[in-house]
Amino acid sequence: MAKILVVDDEKLIVKGIRFSLEQDGMQVDCAYDGEEAIRLAKETEYDVVLLDVMLPKYDGFEVCQAIREFSEMPIIMLTAKGGDMDKILGLEYADDYITKPFNILEVKARIKAIMRRNARKSKQEKKEDDRIITAGDLKLDRDGRRVFIGAREINLTAKEFDLLELLACNPNKVYSRENLLTLVWGNKVSESGDVRTVDVHVRRLREKIEPSPSDPKYVHTKWGVGYYFRV
Repeated sequence: MAKILVVDDEKLIVKGIRFSLEQDGMQVDCAYDGEEAIRLAKETEYDVVLLDVMLPKYDGFEVCQAIREFSEMPIIMLTAKGGDMDKILGLEYADDYITKPFNILEVKARIKAIMRRNARKSKQEKKEDDRIITAGDLKLDRDGRRVFIGAREINLTAKEFDLLELLACNPNKVYSRENLLTLVWGNKVSESGDVRTVDVHVRRLREKIEPSPSDPKYVHTKWGVGYYFRV
């Protein structure tokens, strides 16, 4: 459920906006002055803040600047004066603005547009985060197939990278040698008949990425079972 903060000292306007947004299934909090708006914004991360420029205690510009000190939550500013638009754009803190008098359908359309844009952005950021795995000093770039320890790039063979990627993407999951031979090499144990290939690659991988291969920090052994990744 989307959370919206509506800030305006005109209670009838707030009541109308709140009713309309709640009809669309949104959760709405209200503030009637700048001080209350800042307090609520500190307590809750809103999907959108609908912020009037003319407010008691702190005006909309001051509230906007205050929120930007601790959050990037989207802010749509409401203004009754054309001259305020230049200030809003000049601040570069607000994400959008609407002039009064406004149509509530326009307000809802702007809110939903910002929410869609942020949802796409969050999805893209999450996708990018999934492609970079960081564990302690180790960073694994799945798209670039590169591995770094601190600032130093580690040169791995294709199979060493595949082995590390599988383990790092599934931390704390123990893989038997037979599992790894199947998943990384695509071999059935009966075809290759030799799981020592896995041990050799794990040993070489440790020699490249571990500060102390005999006391591994990343690729651990579960005696009698197999290998797993843990920091």
